[in-house]
Parts: sequence; C-alpha cells; structure tokens
Amino acid sequence: MGLFDALLGKSKVAQPDLGHLFALSSAAVSLQATENLISTLRAGVCFKSLDAQSFSAARSEITGLLTLEDGSNAAATADSGVTLRETTDRYNYNWMVLNGTDFDTLVTRTHFVNSTLDDHGFGPLLLCSVFGFRPLDAKKDGAASTYLVYLFKQGTFYPFVPQAGERRNNEIELRIKNELGNELPIEPQLDRWFPMWDLPL
Repeated sequence: MGLFDALLGKSKVAQPDLGHLFALSSAAVSLQATENLISTLRAGVCFKSLDAQSFSAARSEITGLLTLEDGSNAAATADSGVTLRETTDRYNYNWMVLNGTDFDTLVTRTHFVNSTLDDHGFGPLLLCSVFGFRPLDAKKDGAASTYLVYLFKQGTFYPFVPQAGERRNNEIELRIKNELGNELPIEPQLDRWFPMWDLPL
C-alpha cells in the first residue's frame, strides 16, 4: 500500500471534525512564541484525482466568490486577497493551493475548500490539508521550513520538518508535537506522520 493509499485509509475511522482547523489560529501564536515560526500564508488541500466532469460543480462553488483571471488557473477574491490555484504533484494527486494576506482568512478559506469537497461527495478522496511556516527573520516570500499537516480522515494534525535529501528533522517534529499538544489534536500514531516531499506551496 502506497503513501497516499495509507492517507486515504482502508478501514473505518472516526468522522473528521473540520472545526479543528480553526484551532490553528492559537497554534500559530504558540509556534511563533516557542519556535520563532510564522505562517507563510500559503496552504494546500490535497485530494485524489477526480473525474473533471464530476468535479466541475464543486470547483464552481469553490470559485463562486472568486474572479477568474484570463488565461490562468488562478483565482482571487476581491474582499480578502486570497488567491487559489490548482496543480498536480509528482504522485498525480490534485492540490488546491491558497495564498492569503492574513492567517485567519487563510484558515477559513481552507476550511471552505474542504467542506465544499466533502459536501459534494468527495470526502473519501480528501487526503490532507497542509499549512506552511517559516522563521520570523526569513524572507517574506520564502519557502516554508515547517508544515502542519491536517489528516482529513483522522481529524488530527502532525508537524513535518523536511530537510535536504528527503530527510526530516524528527527531533523538531517531536518538540512541536509537545508544544502544540494543548492547542491541536495531534495524531497519536507516529506511523501516520507521512513525509510529504516536494509540496507545491
């Protein structure tokens, strides 16, 4: 069974609680205080490939408040400055990547994407949502050094800290687990802390 097959799950699990995403606001404050990390204001929703025709209604609803840019797959809201683009990763899984101007709006929009896909019957194909964080003193548009991953089916989070050569910093991951244990429902099974290389955000 592959990585994303494992993410999809093959056994019955508890219903996810998307409301847990809103706990990220307080978790972000804690990450800044304990690890000097702030949001990159980028997040992604990952899901298994869908038939384009069956996905069209969900896409229309998700982009319903967005103004599509001519000749691109990006969309932007007039009120919040959030942008949305679609991409496919090297495993052929789909991503809706959101960029925002403030973290709370980014979380709200990510929740909306998840809930809309779920409402349209695509819940079984939803894998995870990922939020990027960078050191406070790094470039504003710099890449994330740390990620918080929300597992849709489990309704839990885990930290992912990648390093060069497709390695990860387990020490920092476990430290963040302890620091955020009172803020977020952390995934207790470490074998579900899947590495996610080449994230498109």
